[in-house]
Amino acid sequence: MTKKDFKRAALQKLTEIVKEKIDIANSSLHATIEGRDNQTKSTAGDKHETGRAMMQAEQQRNEIQLGKAILLKKELQQIDLAKTFEQVQSGALVITNQGTYFIAIGLGKVVVAEKNVFSISVLSPVGKILLNKQVGDSVQFQNKEIIIEEIL
Repeated sequence: MTKKDFKRAALQKLTEIVKEKIDIANSSLHATIEGRDNQTKSTAGDKHETGRAMMQAEQQRNEIQLGKAILLKKELQQIDLAKTFEQVQSGALVITNQGTYFIAIGLGKVVVAEKNVFSISVLSPVGKILLNKQVGDSVQFQNKEIIIEEIL
């Protein structure tokens, strides 16, 4: 697998993870709405109102999760696989002596073609120190030297 193919596979893996997050949030949201709408009127009014309020809060949490996942999807869709990078920016796959970083969205460690890739945003601690660095540059993070070997 070429490095460009690896980057494409990494983007595909991140897209699949985000799609799964969207599907889960959608399912939870629909189940919550259905549960709220199907709840029968109780003779104990306070219990009924408390139950509805709890379901409303759960619905809002699910809507927030869905919104966040949709934003992640949009961020991934903006990545141009054909773009070349002279320095670390959003959308770059950065190969270092300490591991491979995909500067995209903050999902953490994912396995792509049996290799670990750290999906991080430019706002993460590592993303901030790598941002705008070039091949050959080194940075310190948690008492470790990270040397940038390649940027795709």
